[in-house]
Formats: sequence, structure tokens, C-alpha cells
Amino acid sequence: MKTIKAYNGVPIPSFMYGTAWKKDATADLVQLAISSGFTAIDTANQLIHYNEALVGEALLTLAQQGTTRESLFLQTKFTPVSGQDHRTPYDPISPITQQVQQSFESSLQHLHAEYIDSYVLHGPYSRHGLGKEDWEVWTAMEGIYQSGKTKMIGISNVTAEQLRLLCFNAEVKPMVVQNRCYAVLGWDQEVREICKGHDIIYQGFSLLTANRDVLRNPAIQAIAQQRKVGTAQVIFRFAQQIGMVPLTGTTNAQHMKEDLQIEGIELTNEEVLRIETIEL
Repeated sequence: MKTIKAYNGVPIPSFMYGTAWKKDATADLVQLAISSGFTAIDTANQLIHYNEALVGEALLTLAQQGTTRESLFLQTKFTPVSGQDHRTPYDPISPITQQVQQSFESSLQHLHAEYIDSYVLHGPYSRHGLGKEDWEVWTAMEGIYQSGKTKMIGISNVTAEQLRLLCFNAEVKPMVVQNRCYAVLGWDQEVREICKGHDIIYQGFSLLTANRDVLRNPAIQAIAQQRKVGTAQVIFRFAQQIGMVPLTGTTNAQHMKEDLQIEGIELTNEEVLRIETIEL
């Protein structure tokens, strides 16, 4: 699988497997994804939507079968209290800096890892702008990055306004941004442009589930039929060609194989533009 690099030179695989909402099937699906050819796994220390410990169980099993830690890219997240239920992986009444540190150490234990490739803030505390809590958590994440325990830091579910503030005011700006990506918003065009200007890697999730009408669009279907591929493959390849790292959370083994074949598809500039503006 090809890789792309953020401004700090760390390579990230061009396609990621997401583990949200997999529940008790998480370990089996992570093993299936990696055995199918995925080398980048996305998770979070948030039991409402993820089971990070089961990701770790899968990694142990795979290690026994010869898959080394160094061959994989592991990304996990710090989720604020507002995004957790009662099962917080940290003391919820402790200072935010300690919450971040406790959550990170918990993630290392869950994943049986000595380091994380990418550590992401699951979402800002503030709806608009960045508040005191946002800067405290980011400073704590900068400390983890500077310690060498994570190779990258990033942020998810972020607006263009918030990303600009972070890029211009943080000591260490994000290396990755992960957002839900809607065609009706130009595939998050404003945030993507900021990322491009700062050599930040943009990761797009819900590319299929947030854009079901696009998959049924006659133009997308015609592109897929011409190349004898699925419409999902067209969307994922489009994402890669505009500089995005797509995430897939498929539970289907055949779809995993098809997803990993998309680098053999080459869309024309006209087709890319057609898809990029399809809902505008």
C-alpha cells in the first residue's frame, strides 16, 4: 500500500480501517482487515463507540502469526468526558492534562504497544473557536508528541475556524485531521484546503454512509460501469486522488479486498472535478 507524509515526514498508509461500532466483533474484524492487506488501524479509547482493548487482542494474535508492530500504523484518540459514558478511561474529575496522560497510558496498555503512530483529539470542547480546555488538552498532547511516545498528533471533528486557530497558535500544529466528509459540503473543501496549505494529512470518514445519494448518482454509476468496479471503489479512489486518506469500516471480506484494489483505478481530471462538485 502506498503512503503519504505529513509535514513532519512521518508516512501514513493511504487507506485506513476504522473500528468504530464493531463491538464484540472488533478483534475478528481487525484480524480480517490486516490479513486482507490493511496496515493502518483507527480506534479510540471510548467504550461507547469503540473497543480499543479488542483491537489490542487482535494485534497480539497477529503478532503470534508474524505481523510485527512496526509493520502497522496505529491511530487512537483521546475522547473528552462529554463524549464518554460512565466508563471513562481516566479520572473524570482530575485536571485535563492528567486525563490525557491517563487515557494515553491506558491506550498503550490496551494496544500492547510502546508507542502510538498517531494520537488524535476526538473533538474540540468548544462548539465555536477554541477554549481553555481545548488548549489544555492540546498542550498535553504536544507533550506526548515531544516525548516520542506518539509519532503524530491530530484532531477530529474540527471546523475550519478551529483548525486555523490551532495551526497558527499551537506550538505543534496537527499532522492529521479526521472529519466526517459530506459531498453536499464539497467534501469538506474548506478544511481540506487548510490541510493542504499546512501539509496536514486529511482523513475522511463516513464517505459512503454520509453520501448514499451520491452512490446512486447516474454519473458515479457510469464511471463505475465503465471501469467495471463498484461505486464505493470510485468514491474511495476519488478521495485518494484529491489527497485524502479514506477510512472504511466494512465488515465484509470481499469489500475489504475491493477497497484495497482501488489504487489500480485512475480517474481523469474531469471525473474528479465532476465528483468533487456533484452536490454543489
